[in-house]
Amino acid sequence: MPQCACPEPLSAVQLKRLEEHKYSAAGRSLFEPPCQIYWNWLVQQIPTWVAPNTLTIIGLLINILTTVILVYYSPTATEEAPGWAFFLSALGLFIYQSLDAIDGKQARRTNSSSALGELFDHGCDAVSTVTGLLVCGIGTYPYWMFFCGFVGMFMFFCAQWQTYVSGTLRFGLVDVTEVQIAIIIMYLMTAFGGVSLWETRVPVLGVNLQTFPILGIIGGFLYSTYNYFYVILNGGVGKNGSTVADTSVLSPGLHIGLILSLAFIIFKKSSSQVFEHHPCLYILTFGMVIAKISNKLVVAHMTKSELHLPDTAFIGPGLLFLNQYFNSYIDEHIVLWIAMVLSLVDLLRYCTGLCLQIASHLRIRVFSITPQGHTHRD
Repeated sequence: MPQCACPEPLSAVQLKRLEEHKYSAAGRSLFEPPCQIYWNWLVQQIPTWVAPNTLTIIGLLINILTTVILVYYSPTATEEAPGWAFFLSALGLFIYQSLDAIDGKQARRTNSSSALGELFDHGCDAVSTVTGLLVCGIGTYPYWMFFCGFVGMFMFFCAQWQTYVSGTLRFGLVDVTEVQIAIIIMYLMTAFGGVSLWETRVPVLGVNLQTFPILGIIGGFLYSTYNYFYVILNGGVGKNGSTVADTSVLSPGLHIGLILSLAFIIFKKSSSQVFEHHPCLYILTFGMVIAKISNKLVVAHMTKSELHLPDTAFIGPGLLFLNQYFNSYIDEHIVLWIAMVLSLVDLLRYCTGLCLQIASHLRIRVFSITPQGHTHRD
């Protein structure tokens, strides 16, 4: 593939450190033990010639497809989409969760574990956090829609942030598996009860059913934020309590802080209420930006390197901000679409270049298992 179309993001030093990287994880979530029974059974049904990354990408593509279908029918998260669209979204997320959970097992089963597999897994997770926006018709409340749309992406970034600081990926009692199961249940409830179900008043309490998932999101946000920042602020494994790359433990906060600040400022200052009219497109646009910097943070951890602030990911949000600065000279909806396309292309170019470069360096294949006769540096 041409160099200009597919850049090689990593230096020779980073590639060398990537070879030396060892996966480290700690903790177990509430539903993981019973889910392990299902996952162990499922991986045995997968042929040994199927590459782990193939499982992950198939699950992600299915999840994206079902989300796109739902967004088509409910672009503002207020429309009454058909029940089957919500059912498909539940199924898509379940398939993604299942395949994402067994890719590591398949790698060990086929003796094809590699740093690329770990990176690919986290990269797909970063993209998947953008989905799950339309569960309970929350688009009627713009501020809650904004909070709920961005909180999942922020939490994923923080999970990688504390890993960058401590060198170990930590799982809490309530983690991604529990959140995904909750979203699947809410998708199914909406599929059979409709979006209007969430407007139902709960007897005695006198609140809408919609209140409970919002409270759950707030509770999960507070619980996870405390756990992540407890690790981050108590010093890292690097020199003088720094990160694995011997940089400030607070440095990744500049990236996520800048993106979230831009997202909120553009939302608040929009003369055409671009977020209120196009919330899903807005969140998808910024979601791809956050997905890219989350991927770069994962790479920084695995290669023990600095996470630099200047990045082409900021071009899309920057265009939206500049357009507002010049009194929205161009229709904000048009600029939002331009920003979305730019952010998508930027994310795809980076991820493609990264995967191909690492695969070439390790002498492995991205979506197929390398024959045993080939050199495989792990």
